[in-house]
Amino acid sequence: MKPYKVIISGGGTGGHLYPALAIADEFKSRHKTADILFVGALGRIEMAKVPKAGYRIIGLWIDGIQRSISFRNLIFPVKLILSLLKSIAILLKFKPDVVVGTGGFASGPLLFMAGVFKIPTLIQEQNSYPGITNKLLSKTVKTIAVAYHGLERFFPKDKLNHTGNPIRKSIVDGKLDPSEAKAFFNQIAGKPTLVVLGGSLGARRINQLIAAQLETFEKHGLQLIWQCGSLYYDQYKKHQSDRVKIMPFVAEMDQLYAAADLVISRSGAATLSELCCAARPALLIPSPNVAENHQYLNAKALADRGAALVITEKELDQNFEAVFIQLFDSNKQQEMAKNLKKLAHPEATSKIVNLVEDLL
Repeated sequence: MKPYKVIISGGGTGGHLYPALAIADEFKSRHKTADILFVGALGRIEMAKVPKAGYRIIGLWIDGIQRSISFRNLIFPVKLILSLLKSIAILLKFKPDVVVGTGGFASGPLLFMAGVFKIPTLIQEQNSYPGITNKLLSKTVKTIAVAYHGLERFFPKDKLNHTGNPIRKSIVDGKLDPSEAKAFFNQIAGKPTLVVLGGSLGARRINQLIAAQLETFEKHGLQLIWQCGSLYYDQYKKHQSDRVKIMPFVAEMDQLYAAADLVISRSGAATLSELCCAARPALLIPSPNVAENHQYLNAKALADRGAALVITEKELDQNFEAVFIQLFDSNKQQEMAKNLKKLAHPEATSKIVNLVEDLL
């Protein structure tokens, strides 16, 4: 039998990319000879990270529509047409057996044209409120894998499969020793570590907060691993010290979660799925700059189940320390960890690849 040929498209942010890589790794573990090609957006995170993970990638000249008045919106139709044409060329040359999309504007043109060519397609939606790309694609794809219940409001009910979000196997396994993980990041074993996550590019408001609260963290005896994002590293690296490790990006997320005792984080869906498996007490600060405020909805879904604390950016100046101190309550930590585990979907990647195999 000839090897399966699979295209996986999605990216723009780590939240769309890492689920795609998890799906690719699981499929490759089952089908050693499979030929897997990624399609992403030129200039975005996937163009560097996918080759490092051992896969080929082709970039489309595409990005999303800006919510403010922007010159980029004027050339969006040109980018879209060229991306659709390039997608046709990719499909005709590669001849995939199945196409998988994990969201983000990079997946739109490729998945749309795959539908036109009647190639079996699956999209994976990470959020409790879908992005516009997946909402449009849902009309033509064969199968939809979702992480939250209630998405029949947006997608055809007969296509829905509740799987959870795909997570890298090393995080699901969770077998790393916390002391060794702390040593990996030059942290002191036995001393509590606060991990700060602002997404792959970084979060301006979270970085401002952490810089302003360094004395507060020291007062509570915390050491920090602060992932400030590639856009902000030069600005904040001056705060590096024996107890504060600042990194633009962390590839070894399994080590990071193992080293963490407490977490401050944005609430992108992929990150929350990882937190559920790692079961680390967290204070979530949703980004207000996302479609339909979906990060707040993601965070609230955890908070309503006693699995996390949530504070909005507007509340940070007045209420941060009062909310953050609640993370030090050992009973609350145990309750959060227990509730996070209940929400975890360690089998999500396997379920999604099962769906891909069904399409084959």
